[in-house]
Amino acid sequence: MLRLLRNSKAQSTLEYAILLVVIILALIGIQAYLKRGISGRMKESSDQIGEQFSPGYTTSNYTTTTHAVMVENQTAWDSTTQYQNQWQQRTGSENVGNFEVETYSY
Repeated sequence: MLRLLRNSKAQSTLEYAILLVVIILALIGIQAYLKRGISGRMKESSDQIGEQFSPGYTTSNYTTTTHAVMVENQTAWDSTTQYQNQWQQRTGSENVGNFEVETYSY
């Protein structure tokens, strides 16, 4: 009877070890599919953002006009400044260069 009990413990330990090996092999097997799915999600997200700033290949031409009316009151002990009718206007364009031409070194 004692001998049968020892075989049962060894058998359950072996079953757990085999189950663990099967799970590890399954994870290794699907690793390529997981990588492909994650990189597909990243590409989809970056495509939704649109063109990005590229330091070497981006040109911009902007004109900024600022207008402000400022009222300043001064007394012997106090000074107050009040801005009235303040606005800013920016006009121009920005061109992002061809990303295929750029070379990156990592």
